[in-house]
Amino acid sequence: MSASPLQQGGAPWRTPMVVIVAGCLIAMVGFGVRSIFGLFLEPMTVARGWDRETFALAMAIQNLLWGLALPLAGAMADRLGPQRVLAFGAVVYALGVWGMAEAQGAASLHLFAGLLTGIGVAFTSFSIAMAAMARVVGQSRRSLAFGLGTAAGSLGQVVFSPLGLAYIEAFGWNTALLVIAATSLLILPLAFLLPNDTRAKGEAPSDQSIAEALREAAAHRGYLLLTIGFFVCGFHVAFITVHFPAYVQDLGLAPHVGALSLALIGLFNIAGSFLSGIAGQRWSKKSGLSAIYFVRALIILALLMAPKVELTIYLFAAAMGLLWLSTIPLTTGIVAQVFGVRYMAMLFGIVFFSHQVGSFLGVWLGGWLYDQTGSYDGVWWAGAALGLVAALVHLPINERPLPRLSPQPG
Repeated sequence: MSASPLQQGGAPWRTPMVVIVAGCLIAMVGFGVRSIFGLFLEPMTVARGWDRETFALAMAIQNLLWGLALPLAGAMADRLGPQRVLAFGAVVYALGVWGMAEAQGAASLHLFAGLLTGIGVAFTSFSIAMAAMARVVGQSRRSLAFGLGTAAGSLGQVVFSPLGLAYIEAFGWNTALLVIAATSLLILPLAFLLPNDTRAKGEAPSDQSIAEALREAAAHRGYLLLTIGFFVCGFHVAFITVHFPAYVQDLGLAPHVGALSLALIGLFNIAGSFLSGIAGQRWSKKSGLSAIYFVRALIILALLMAPKVELTIYLFAAAMGLLWLSTIPLTTGIVAQVFGVRYMAMLFGIVFFSHQVGSFLGVWLGGWLYDQTGSYDGVWWAGAALGLVAALVHLPINERPLPRLSPQPG
């Protein structure tokens, strides 16, 4: 059943389908752009005379600022609605990528590619779009909506990975970044297709304040465990996104193998994210998360032990792709299921900050260890060990809704 115009922000044309499509497109553009920065590591460091740690530190700062700014962006979206938050983010995002293209030194690279782009990514985050989607579909379909939004982000990676490489080869890395900067501005008009109403379909109205919501979450052991576990997801995803194309070239394989691997990760994650959303609607979300991290650890160990040929790289990318962002529908699902969606964007933003601390360490440690040892093997082993830890951390989480949440009809 469609939500009322009031629930959709006062516009009868802003149906749940319009909101879902707009949210998915925002996730696709926002995540697609930021997922291909690893393609620029090799050409930028060679052209500017930087070492890999210089580029990696910029990406690490970007991930850290994404995490730091997302709770603020989420709180603003929860209070004011997502439209202006996303529009502001699109402008900052484009400015940051433009500055990345023009950066001549490490300081300017870290300012634009790190700080500004990180803030832009935070204020255009798929979690803000997914919170808007969750408010219009009702509790029975939220996990599926989260799966759709995450799959759309993965589709962005599928589309932008070959496009990014094609732009680099056709126009050079500098012009390619300028095209990517302009593309990020597509989020600006899409933002105004989302409702600004912060009430949720099928959920009792809440007069809970931000401070009360934060205290409630801080006192919930499951929320703290979820936050700790999401650190590992960030470590895995950011390290692979930034360093995997260079890792593949270090093995003596052609550059297109790395770009195609990123596209394969995104392609298989479309299925993985969608299936994760379906599974989270039917079965325990915490058990699903535990299984995902355990299998990730096994896949990384398999990569370390297998012969380093093209087929191995593609099989790794496909297997990791199935588990790539499949953590997000389950993680956001637990937050919404336990605490409701009134402050979902903010509460998930805090969980996501832990993810970005992991991202910072994964990206920076990858560059630092490579410069020290000439190899990424130490980071791969750390990723496998952390996957096993995360599998254990999620098991004690209590995912039952809080007593104050009373489902409403419709």
